[in-house]
Amino acid sequence: MNMLVNRPEYLTKLHGFKNMQFVKAVTGVRRCGKSTLFKLFQNDLKKDGVSSEQILEINLEDADNDHLLNWKTLHDHIKKNLLTDKMNYIFLDEIQQVENFPKTINSLRLLKNVDLYVTGSNAYMFSGQIMTLLGGRYVEIKMLPLSFSEYMQAFPKAEPLQKYKDYLEHSGFPQALEFMGNKQLIHDYLEGIYNTIVRRDVLLRKGMKDSSQFENIIRFLFDNIGSEVSVNKIFNTLKNEIKVPVQPPVINEYLDALVESYIFYKVPRWDIKGRKYLKTNSKFYAVDAGLRYALLGKEGTDAGHILENVVYLELLRRGYRVSVGLISGAEVDFYVEKDGGIEYYQVAQSVLDENVLKRELNPLQIIDDNYPKFLLTRDYSGSNYKGIQHLNALEWLLAL
Repeated sequence: MNMLVNRPEYLTKLHGFKNMQFVKAVTGVRRCGKSTLFKLFQNDLKKDGVSSEQILEINLEDADNDHLLNWKTLHDHIKKNLLTDKMNYIFLDEIQQVENFPKTINSLRLLKNVDLYVTGSNAYMFSGQIMTLLGGRYVEIKMLPLSFSEYMQAFPKAEPLQKYKDYLEHSGFPQALEFMGNKQLIHDYLEGIYNTIVRRDVLLRKGMKDSSQFENIIRFLFDNIGSEVSVNKIFNTLKNEIKVPVQPPVINEYLDALVESYIFYKVPRWDIKGRKYLKTNSKFYAVDAGLRYALLGKEGTDAGHILENVVYLELLRRGYRVSVGLISGAEVDFYVEKDGGIEYYQVAQSVLDENVLKRELNPLQIIDDNYPKFLLTRDYSGSNYKGIQHLNALEWLLAL
């Protein structure tokens, strides 16, 4: 299968910021579709009358472009190739490969005939000092692998129930669709993504030589999706079970690196009554379930937490700010905010067992406000428990 999956939500954002004099930065994990998004956008530009000569695209991970990894050389190369009497659309893939790249960006964005777009595969590119250098003169579009709804575009006649299992095992990385039907090729492809992230985006940038400790931590996080995680918990697990003498400060550095590379998302805990973030244990969710299966090989296990992971990513796609809620000692899977509104979500594989249903409803029932509350499961119910809406998770994922 060779299919270019449309990504309308991201394309709409690019079109909305077109020709504005600040940098459009598309960030996200490797192979989530950033370069393809640029191709789709360039096709739209050409349909709108932009000529090929007005478009300049440079992949900064291509060995043929190694001579452009100096910020001034890249800057001068682009300026030399600009059309003076027309708008120039500049696309720079993996801009973080360029030393002092903010200097290139800041200079180019000042040109009246330049509309600048960049991609990056590491959150470090917009952290601390770098953000200061850019001075807020950019807009970040955070990209994820395919949602379940986008994945289903490739299978318009298939039943969602049939494809959900494939989505989890084969991943939401767009290119994996090309290997559909060949599990070994998909596994090799996902393993390649994983190795590139670990070795190039983390170990190389951090100057780390021994990957064994780091990969043990990754396995721990994949194996504890949706569970509370602390540095001490990881330390004790590695010490007692894997016998790796890795110290808490190093573990904390590894966790930061994994979040920066977008392979994991760290979700803080929110005190619903006290209206404040808590410093206690956070949760970690993976950018893609397929990577988890490729690394751990545990098909069909921990289905509830994996569904929780899928829902978390979908909430991000829909523009919510997501936290783990805590109220009176009970945990709400997701406390979310958007445009001044609040919603609450509980996620479970099934609540057909009455005791499980009571357990999942309890945290939501404690909350004494009128904001929307949802229970998402794989069951078909449509019930309403005194204002708590029970929805089928797959239908929710596919809802426009």
